[in-house]
Amino acid sequence: MKKIITLLAFSISILFASNLKVEDGYVRATPPSLPNSAAFMKVINSSNETISIVKASSDASKVVELHTHLMKDGVMKMVQVPKIDVPANGEVSLQPGGLHIMLIGLNKALKEGENVTLTLEFSNGESKTITVPVKTVMGGMKHHGNHMHN
Repeated sequence: MKKIITLLAFSISILFASNLKVEDGYVRATPPSLPNSAAFMKVINSSNETISIVKASSDASKVVELHTHLMKDGVMKMVQVPKIDVPANGEVSLQPGGLHIMLIGLNKALKEGENVTLTLEFSNGESKTITVPVKTVMGGMKHHGNHMHN
């Protein structure tokens, strides 16, 4: 009986061991007049299959969407994507000018030194809730008048 219980406990721990890790996350600080921000991070997948981020949520904003930047007709545009793939035994970087998580309709301005909690939902049924710092980031994506949110 002891062997069965030990084996069962070991099996359960394997079942709940995550193959996903999130590192280096942060959210961009915003001035009071800016209603949106973005979250960036590295997601590492140590499993043998591609796992996708399929949804994100946060109590910091009314809406949270998965986004990327694409060049269209000579203009860089931000577009929503249905998922962000994290390759098998690989990683994906969410960074300015590329894949990122948009926080739309902020509940308040995000100040450096604060934290934001995000929940990421994955295609394998797993979810991860992370708390990331708000940082002032210079450079990266430049905001010009002709860039519009679609």
